[in-house]
Amino acid sequence: MSEPKTASRLVRKQISFAVYGAAGRMARMHKPFLDPIGLTFPQYLVMLELYTDAPRTVGDLGNALGMDTGTITPLLKRLHASGMISRTRDPEDERRVIVDLTPAGLAIQEEVWGVSEKIKSACQMTEDDVVALRETLHNFAHPAKA
Repeated sequence: MSEPKTASRLVRKQISFAVYGAAGRMARMHKPFLDPIGLTFPQYLVMLELYTDAPRTVGDLGNALGMDTGTITPLLKRLHASGMISRTRDPEDERRVIVDLTPAGLAIQEEVWGVSEKIKSACQMTEDDVVALRETLHNFAHPAKA
């Protein structure tokens, strides 16, 4: 016979459930804004990173986004196939692939940047709330090393 469930053991009380639900909601909230641009949520994150600094190596992009090679490589292949980015071998080191924005990728930059404002509005949070949540999540995902 199992123990009665205490409030602290309920799935809805678990931090992992809250983070999982929030991540899923965030991705779903982006979908109506990204579909017209032709990007998925992970592709959107790659494009934001490239708008900040390009060209970049695949490894550098993966590190910046917290994605391993097996995750980022298929994303980059799809962005390349859609004409948003170029992928070329580094002439100084053939093992490295350099990723850069194409004219088509640059053409959607303002639309992509505009998604962030639409999400802030959809979240119905103040700027202070957004900053506090982002800092909390960043600290959770990247704890300070002692």
